[in-house]
Amino acid sequence: MRIIIAGAGEVGYHLAKLLANEKQDILLIDTDKNKLNQVSNSMDVAVIHGNATYFSVLEEAEVNKADLLLAVTSSEETNIATAIIGKQLGAKKTVARISNVEFLLKKEKTALKQMGIDELISPESLASREIKRLLKETAITDTFDFDHGLLSLVGINIDEDSELHNKTLAELAHLNPESNFITVAVLRNNETIIPRGNTQFKTNDHAYFIAEPNGIEKVLNMTTKERRNIKNVMVLGGSKIGFHTARKLSIKYNVKLIEMNKQKCFELADQLPGTLIINAEGSDVELLKSEGIAGMDAFIAVTGNSETNIISCLLAKNQGVPKTIALVENIEYIHLSQNVGVDTMINKKLIAANFIFRYIRQGEVLDLTSIHGVDAEILEFEVTNHSKIADKELQDVDFPKSAIVGGVIRKGQGHTIKGEFIFRPKDRVVVLSKLECIAKVEGLFK
Repeated sequence: MRIIIAGAGEVGYHLAKLLANEKQDILLIDTDKNKLNQVSNSMDVAVIHGNATYFSVLEEAEVNKADLLLAVTSSEETNIATAIIGKQLGAKKTVARISNVEFLLKKEKTALKQMGIDELISPESLASREIKRLLKETAITDTFDFDHGLLSLVGINIDEDSELHNKTLAELAHLNPESNFITVAVLRNNETIIPRGNTQFKTNDHAYFIAEPNGIEKVLNMTTKERRNIKNVMVLGGSKIGFHTARKLSIKYNVKLIEMNKQKCFELADQLPGTLIINAEGSDVELLKSEGIAGMDAFIAVTGNSETNIISCLLAKNQGVPKTIALVENIEYIHLSQNVGVDTMINKKLIAANFIFRYIRQGEVLDLTSIHGVDAEILEFEVTNHSKIADKELQDVDFPKSAIVGGVIRKGQGHTIKGEFIFRPKDRVVVLSKLECIAKVEGLFK
């Protein structure tokens, strides 16, 4: 597939990195030579220096041969113009990154499809949706359901009180006689480990499990994590993400939103009738106490300052809030969450890049999700009559060492499986894979 990416910022760079691992034909366009040099020095992709809204630049990029044009610069206007012009010059599909969510809410009125834009991506809207997903459980740092919960991914911090502490996966087997969950990844000191029998759990490890419905409670009990329903949520920051987060959460939860700009508070109060808007400085501990932070089930910090978000989440943790989520601009910060005490750090650009990656994979993969801070993807495939793994036992399949089967959904039931399990056509298989071997894993299902 020939893919042209306009914009070598964090979204474009991360996308190029994901796609270059798959040996796709990638070309990156940007006006910043330094960014392009950074890309050229770190991955095998072609680059063009120039403005992607110029006909001459797109013609030099041979946009007429592009299967996909991704316009992901920091400028909404540039992205819309690039997608429209690129489509007119022959690009098969176009995707534009936007910040004005009204485009998404009023698609039928804007007629962007007719103008040449096939898909719109809003990092702010996607981030608020991700926050909503992360609030499902206070005890779990990350969660994702496959087929409405027939199998679930759960992420949990390992501490000294955990029954798993200092135990290997082999020793864990007797603690899980029903075999209703499996460990698929361990994040330790920024390194993603695909676990094997001799992998030992350590303090501050971030462990990820795929579990059957009755296995989630077992995982929580073994890790001494207590389930708690979320009712009260405090959001810090009236940014676009803060607004969309409060709008989505107020349908289900009691939401308080803190914003330091008084005029903005009046605007938010008009737009969010179901949310209590408070005009205050979020780093004011006494004010947070007076506003009942100790009674909150979750604290979400989404101001424009990463450090403010991290520190305010730590303040919330100190006040006993069980679930904290911080928005950070620097992707590298995400790896710090397991060490500094914030439950989950998210980056809107990374979320957007991963969403676009999923869009590209449609048709080859049933579903795909990313785990915050983990250098791997969770994919879901369907076994066909012609798949290489059809009618074979798991132990006889040459799965790459950098990938692991998390479970199988068969006839409306989720199963975590062992080596003697035989794959059958129409099985839906959940796999965790590092980026470098996704293509090899895909080959097993073709």
